[in-house]
Amino acid sequence: MRSTQTLGRRGAKKPAIRISEVDYDLIANFAMSLETRSPELAQTLFDEIDRARICPAGKLPLDVVRLGSEVSYLDESTNLVRRVQLVMPSEADIEEGKVSILTPIGAGLIGLRAGQSIDWPGLDGKSRVLTILDVSQAP
Repeated sequence: MRSTQTLGRRGAKKPAIRISEVDYDLIANFAMSLETRSPELAQTLFDEIDRARICPAGKLPLDVVRLGSEVSYLDESTNLVRRVQLVMPSEADIEEGKVSILTPIGAGLIGLRAGQSIDWPGLDGKSRVLTILDVSQAP
């Protein structure tokens, strides 16, 4: 039986996450397509989905971040709240607040629930704590 928490950077425990079977398949297939050109990024995605509890889409609680979710989170390093939608890379548009699962923030948000926090690297490589404030599902 797998542990529900794994060690992140600097030894901090990562919170338990859940993802739908559909998201698991999409992300795993995408990560496999990245293995030769971006192995580190592919491994980050594999690490995240491998530690997740997989659920049927209809059984995943509504406050869990999944592909298509709109998420409000607090970046504790800047004390700023952001609202983004988590999407696949082809749909990403930072001006519209659509963040790709391939970004450090996107990979860190998948599977978290409202109230959970994660110690996660940003684009600059510096560790930051992200706390999920609210999750809503697209209609």
